[in-house]
Amino acid sequence: MAASVVQSGSYLLELDTGFDYNSFRLDDATKGVLNNTSYTLGPNTTYADITEYVTEVAYRRGRRNIDDQFGAGTMSFRMTDETGILGPYDTASPYYDPANDKPGLAPMRRVRLSRASEYLFVGYVIAYNYEFALAGPNAVQVTCADDFYLLSQTQLAAFNPSAETSGQRITTVLALPEVNYTGSTNIDTGTVNMGHDSSYNVAAGTNTLGYITQINQAEQGRVFMSRAGVLTFQPRIGATLSSPVIVFSDQGTNTKYDEVAIEFDADGVLNRAYVQALDGKNATAEDLTSQATYFIQSQSITNSLLHDQGEIDDLADYLLEPEPAPRYTAVSTNFALLTDVERGLAATVDIGDTITITKDVTGISSLTSELSVEGIEGRINFATGHRITYYTAPTTVVFQLILDDAVYGQLDGTNVLG
Repeated sequence: MAASVVQSGSYLLELDTGFDYNSFRLDDATKGVLNNTSYTLGPNTTYADITEYVTEVAYRRGRRNIDDQFGAGTMSFRMTDETGILGPYDTASPYYDPANDKPGLAPMRRVRLSRASEYLFVGYVIAYNYEFALAGPNAVQVTCADDFYLLSQTQLAAFNPSAETSGQRITTVLALPEVNYTGSTNIDTGTVNMGHDSSYNVAAGTNTLGYITQINQAEQGRVFMSRAGVLTFQPRIGATLSSPVIVFSDQGTNTKYDEVAIEFDADGVLNRAYVQALDGKNATAEDLTSQATYFIQSQSITNSLLHDQGEIDDLADYLLEPEPAPRYTAVSTNFALLTDVERGLAATVDIGDTITITKDVTGISSLTSELSVEGIEGRINFATGHRITYYTAPTTVVFQLILDDAVYGQLDGTNVLG
């Protein structure tokens, strides 16, 4: 049964027990009835509601900085066991799998966390640590990761890729027999073409997730697991149609926040970029004016999967950031500050969404920015509430053209057809 978290909402944490209880079963008076909707052809997953034992949850997905690569999302949670029912040796536990004589609460079981029926994290248990106490209740610490963990554990056989876009190449990799990814996907076609001659042959033993990351390096998009566990690939990050999913403000209106981080430093400058493809084609992009002011700050990619010279040139140009600029890098809020509607919005923000942040700034009435969400971290304490942080990056915002509007009715660089 879902549990209420103070000033936050209703939460449910479920764990795959490992045994299939909800599938059609021949010769069973209840489960063997034809055309029933409760016991369908399997295999199905039987989830155990373990929310009542949980005291705290922490989850993280995405990246903190737009220059970072995407890795596996993680979640950890802690449970209190008063009776030993969660232990791996209790064969009388309702979570034990008697058919296979195995603990139901065990590594590589599916796990999912939701709030008001909206998933916040879906993945697998990778570590289940039971801590016996000499006095008082025992404790269980569980560590989880999303499906990227599965991809990081597989290695590719040698193969010769065909001519494909970045998204098509990811789809090809996921379908390889040594990967056999069966999860849900939402994969964009992509905007660049992958190399496909002998220089781009994939060596046996290449890590699957590493290769997918290399594809995204060429695309400069986003590849991540959504909050509902869908493997998502988004194209090269460019202009974003103005449509924030939530508006944060310290003006007493909109959604409140209690922390905001602003960065203004030299690390944001990149004035020389070198890109070399696996077949030797290369390009260098430079901003000499920036170099004269901020010295040479460079990035080098020497294993790009691109093969069209024009796209290699474009990538080198795309990487340049010649001028430092102050920007919001993170915003945090506590659900205790929010209304029920705002809590629902805050919980369902996902990577790639656009949010707006407004803050009073000394010397300026206020500063408002629309930003892309690159990473999300949440902490839920069942006694004190839910806190969430969004890691952001600047985005080029455009607006949908509105006929006869004095501002948005002109077709130009910032007003576009929807």
